[in-house]
Amino acid sequence: MSLRVTDLRVEIGGRAVVDGISFEVPDGARVGLIGESGSGKSLTALAILGLLPDGARATGSVRWNDREILGLPDRDLARLRGDDIGMVFQEPRTALNPLHTVGRQIGESVRIHERVSRREALRRAVAEAGRVALPDPERIVSRYPHQLSGGQRQRVAIAMALACRPRLLIADEPTTALDVTIQAGVLSLLRELVQDAGMSLVFITHDLAVLAQVATHAVVLEHGRVVERGEVSELLRAPSSPITKALLRDATATLWHPEHPGRDAGTPTNPRGPSRAHGEAAAGEETP
Repeated sequence: MSLRVTDLRVEIGGRAVVDGISFEVPDGARVGLIGESGSGKSLTALAILGLLPDGARATGSVRWNDREILGLPDRDLARLRGDDIGMVFQEPRTALNPLHTVGRQIGESVRIHERVSRREALRRAVAEAGRVALPDPERIVSRYPHQLSGGQRQRVAIAMALACRPRLLIADEPTTALDVTIQAGVLSLLRELVQDAGMSLVFITHDLAVLAQVATHAVVLEHGRVVERGEVSELLRAPSSPITKALLRDATATLWHPEHPGRDAGTPTNPRGPSRAHGEAAAGEETP
């Protein structure tokens, strides 16, 4: 399955905030949308899933597996969300329901899309919690979001997005609110889960060095338009647009070493030393 976005425009109050964006995500590809705040990258993701805020209007074309999904009724889009396309939002504290246990929230999409019993949904929630390297999954699923650390909440959000085994994952700045150490663990986890499942990935970020850890290709946005695109490794070595050069200067999470030709694209080094395995990072996180 593949995603094809063609001449996507999003208007709010008569002003184009996304202005003719086009890109493709072939089956199994890992593509990044990168740009500064206000570049339109998050609105692009919301338009794909039909989650734009009130007053926003999207035109153009969004095709998923050769099916036009832009403008589909909410009922049809709801079937796609979580089942075919999963999304991890930027701030899990607001994405998670504070009144429900994390186990209930992880299992909710399974109940909706697969029509399983509550008991089976809870069993799946425990399995998914373990899959995203949350410590003591049986205990974690009985807790509420406020009882978990920021890194653990983000892992819960990832588990929710992947519970029904979607073919495409959209991750919108999923590590922005995390410190560098926990960020590295979450990025490593995402990369491994996507690769192991053969999923496609759209990763949204403002940090080129972060993008290098999870994506192979990038689309650079500025003021709602595409200004550059290409392999992440090439953008890191020889950016051509002024905005890409500025993003490279501002990349602070990791340190890229283009002088090492043997290093694979998408595997920068961490100036604070080697990051822990994602399981160790999760186990070491403390709850508030």
